[in-house]
Amino acid sequence: MAPNPLGDLTVGKPELSEFPETETVAAAIRAIGESTEGGIPVWRKRSPKSVIENAETRQHRFVGILNSMDIVAFLAREDCLGDQDKAINTPVSEVLLPDNSALKVVDPGIRLIDALEMMKQGVKRLLVPKSLVWRGMSKRFSILYNGKWLKNTDPSGGSSTNTLVLANRPSSSSTTCAIQNKFCCLSREDVLRFIIGCLGALAPIPLSSIASLGAVNPNYHYVESSSPAIEATKKLPHDPCAVAVVEEEDQHKLIGEISSTKLWKCDYLGAAWALANLSAGQFVMGVEDNHNMSSRSLPDIARTDGGGVRTLSNGGLNPNSGAGRSMFRGRSAPLTCKSTSSLAAVMAQMLSHRASHVWVTEEENDDTLVGVVAYTDIIAAVTRQPISEPPQLS
Repeated sequence: MAPNPLGDLTVGKPELSEFPETETVAAAIRAIGESTEGGIPVWRKRSPKSVIENAETRQHRFVGILNSMDIVAFLAREDCLGDQDKAINTPVSEVLLPDNSALKVVDPGIRLIDALEMMKQGVKRLLVPKSLVWRGMSKRFSILYNGKWLKNTDPSGGSSTNTLVLANRPSSSSTTCAIQNKFCCLSREDVLRFIIGCLGALAPIPLSSIASLGAVNPNYHYVESSSPAIEATKKLPHDPCAVAVVEEEDQHKLIGEISSTKLWKCDYLGAAWALANLSAGQFVMGVEDNHNMSSRSLPDIARTDGGGVRTLSNGGLNPNSGAGRSMFRGRSAPLTCKSTSSLAAVMAQMLSHRASHVWVTEEENDDTLVGVVAYTDIIAAVTRQPISEPPQLS
């Protein structure tokens, strides 16, 4: 990974469409449903006077990343539940807690290993200028997400190289291209998809257990199932944005989670009502009698199943279902692995479920929670320096 430029991962990525902080919560809900990692970068509007802005100006305009949990927590406030029309038309600038460090504007010529180091330090997205003449990528970097290879269109022929070739480069002594108006955004999910495609080069790390690699984070956040679900918003960690719901405080028996991943494509108003009025256990497992629930929702932004019924993707509540109807719990099951699971297996779990984390349980007990593995933990594991062997005595 060290000699290859980050720009190779941008092949096939769509151009970034900025989401301004003046947009409403309703617009954010629609945008989040189409995003990766259940969140969207939010920007201050660009000055009409500027034609081409540099990286520093672009970075300054970035506000933070808004996710589904931020919105549900906002809608669960007492004043928002009292006036939902006003709440969903609130500008996202009043919802999002600014975090300018979550995204970095980078040059496409930087090494991939350097980009991984940034992500280890907490960067969630990388903004990369798009170049219409990006050539010389290696085959494994040029794979598109639909499974087809993008052929190198360099008309000069000959053997391809892994170097950065830019037309009209400003200087032969610099590989930094000018910041243009077109950018694409790389998420940690994008990087993980690349890494899982070259596991052989990382051997034996991928087949090692997550425990042996130190990838299990024991400092997870949790709430007891009997506690009000709203308490999860008071304990919400920065990364991953997830709180475990447990029973038996001494053993931490995992029964579900409240997270941006589970709330990614949910009925936001239904989820907000449940978060404000139910216990954490009821929120993640559903209730038998929900006839007192509010029937208000957003038909155009709530996720629907084949029959047009709005659901809470956490397996929770459907505001329009009848009284006494048993709730479907299948989607509420949290994603788990064992501490002895291999790194490759955990990566595959995260990508197949498009999850930002996996809960880790004891080897002997599937329900007892011992930690969590998130993007940062995986990136730290694959970039860890191998332990050098002691010199042989002659």
